[in-house]
Amino acid sequence: MDVKDFYYDLPEELIAQTPIEKRDESRLMVLNRREQTIEHKTFKDIIEYLKPGDVLVRNNTKVIPARLYGKKETGANVEFLLLNNIEGDIWESIVRPGNKLHVGTKVIFGDGLLQAEVLDIMEGGTRKVKFTYDGIFNEILDKIGLMPLPPYIHEELKQRDRYQTVYAKYNGSAAAPTAGLHFTPELFEKLKEKGVEVANVTLHVGIGTFRPVKVEKVEEHHMHSEHFYIKQEDVDIINKAKQEGRRVIAVGTTSCRVLETVADENGLVKATEGDTQIFIYPGYKFKILDGLITNFHLPESTLLMLVSSLAGRDFIMSAYNEAVKERYRFFSFGDAMFIS
Repeated sequence: MDVKDFYYDLPEELIAQTPIEKRDESRLMVLNRREQTIEHKTFKDIIEYLKPGDVLVRNNTKVIPARLYGKKETGANVEFLLLNNIEGDIWESIVRPGNKLHVGTKVIFGDGLLQAEVLDIMEGGTRKVKFTYDGIFNEILDKIGLMPLPPYIHEELKQRDRYQTVYAKYNGSAAAPTAGLHFTPELFEKLKEKGVEVANVTLHVGIGTFRPVKVEKVEEHHMHSEHFYIKQEDVDIINKAKQEGRRVIAVGTTSCRVLETVADENGLVKATEGDTQIFIYPGYKFKILDGLITNFHLPESTLLMLVSSLAGRDFIMSAYNEAVKERYRFFSFGDAMFIS
């Protein structure tokens, strides 16, 4: 299967640069796989398409302000992007300029609130870095760090919480699980009244989610790894729904990847913590997923391949072309799609 089979032409002005004022008033494209129909709605209309007994599985990871600007002891400016907490105060980081940050280099951030030393150069050129500080690391990050917005967003984010779901709980992501950005507490309350249940998973989204596919054949792509866990209380909600023939619907591709990683051949899950490199592309047989709420993804991306595997490549590509024609907003701060 060729990567170019997942290309579509996207005018640059359709890439959303800022979130809309009200989260649940983004647009919603509804795809019915069985009927092969496409409807155009507003996100809060999702309640019309969810049934009592449905289980929404959402990713409650929290984006950390992982972009840091500091100075070497020589006074030279450097930039760190925290990728992965290896252990304690040791992190894997992307550093710029990479060729100037050798093992042993020390960096100061926030006028001394935070210091770092490069311990090792890792595969791919990232650095293993140890931080030292007084106080609580996450509180210091909140003071001096910036949200690591995707590379296609060029405008400043005025409200940091808009790149965070309203249910974000556990620190660890370098990017938001963006399908969840459309939900509000009020919408969750209405869904609860209707009898829709919610379960959580946690997958810490890495910057690798934006990594382009550089091979020509889809099957040759090497998927990045991300850390996840799912708790027993959430496993019980999901398994009960599957055993009773109720739908399990993932909020976002990250939740989908956790579910499909941990599900067995009977479509049941168990409490697990680990790392996933699951790569879902057309031909994949879903074990648990009955539906997906997602945003519109980059051309030739692994996420576009994932939604194509659920709804069919031809149907998805025609839906994307219609979204372009209808002037939907694309990517992280853009509009949503519900595949049922």
